[in-house]
Amino acid sequence: MHQDLSTFLPQKSLNLGLNSIKNVTEVCRIFCATANPVEVIIAETELGRGILGVIDGFSSKGMETENDIRARKELLRQIGYKQ
Repeated sequence: MHQDLSTFLPQKSLNLGLNSIKNVTEVCRIFCATANPVEVIIAETELGRGILGVIDGFSSKGMETENDIRARKELLRQIGYKQ
């Protein structure tokens, strides 16, 4: 069975860019790209095997408040990521 390539790549390999991975002819679908731990749910029938889904590691730690949003945007501006 062929699984999602990004399941097997270390996180730093994803710096290659998802488009580079998508352009590999053997890659059919990318289910997730995350630094969190994941679980892959696989089913098997008489016809073969397939990936039903991916569980992405951690629950959110909460909702962003207006102050959190302002602080995040300010940080992004300070590091030159956002105008």
